[in-house]
Amino acid sequence: MTKTFVITGGTDGIGAAVARALFSRGDHAVVIGTDPKKGDRLIREAASAPGSAAFVQADLSLMSGTKRTISDVIEAYPKIDGLVMCARYFRTYRSVTSEGFEHNFALFYLSRVLFSYGLLGALEKADSPVIVNVAGPGHETPIDWEDLQSAKQYDGIQAMFVTGRFNDLLGVTFAERHGEGPVRYVLFHPGTTSTSFAGEFDAPTAAYIEQQKALAKPATDVVPPIVRLLDDPPKEPLSAFNMYTELSIRSSLFSPRSAARLADITAELLEPDAK
Repeated sequence: MTKTFVITGGTDGIGAAVARALFSRGDHAVVIGTDPKKGDRLIREAASAPGSAAFVQADLSLMSGTKRTISDVIEAYPKIDGLVMCARYFRTYRSVTSEGFEHNFALFYLSRVLFSYGLLGALEKADSPVIVNVAGPGHETPIDWEDLQSAKQYDGIQAMFVTGRFNDLLGVTFAERHGEGPVRYVLFHPGTTSTSFAGEFDAPTAAYIEQQKALAKPATDVVPPIVRLLDDPPKEPLSAFNMYTELSIRSSLFSPRSAARLADITAELLEPDAK
């Protein structure tokens, strides 16, 4: 039976590789991204595959656009088997969206909050639904609770790492709220991977990225462990993996108290969407 999977950041890197694997085996991949040319390319590829693909153009750094996209996806797909969240965009210099959020915080964290809870009803209709949040769990980056959007002293790498921490805490809160339901939440670390490295880089960072691309594994290597999680979700409400290796979620990095604190702050920012 054909399954439906939604993939944010699905036109490049890991997201695109997962989409190709899914429609190549007969499933339907709903790919969300900003570039219609890349989306059309995937649809053309899927035309000769056992499965199918659909492209949804959206700027997920804008919460208004994210909410519209979620509504459109739910209308088109009342039942969703899995959600894979890959969208992120590196910026050497701090940028603020038209809605007033730091860009990385909006795209890499807030949009994932909205998708996690926004697609919940459609996911609950599936037999074994799962959310795979590709965010690099377990990084020991301290959180400055007075400066969650890196306004005081911005560093692109630091901002991305700490936003990964926010996704860890998102998983904790989601599991606490909905752990009795059917949806499993998985935090996934792909390790160093040669993806599109989408972003805006200064010269030193761009040079470093090129070095990383040369040394990193291809995105296709990350597909099997993600597909395994989609096909056979863990039994626990929340789990974390670095490729195939399960990570402990019993450390202070996954503190329920910190998760509750972040959830309260997020609710104030997104209310009433982050209930």
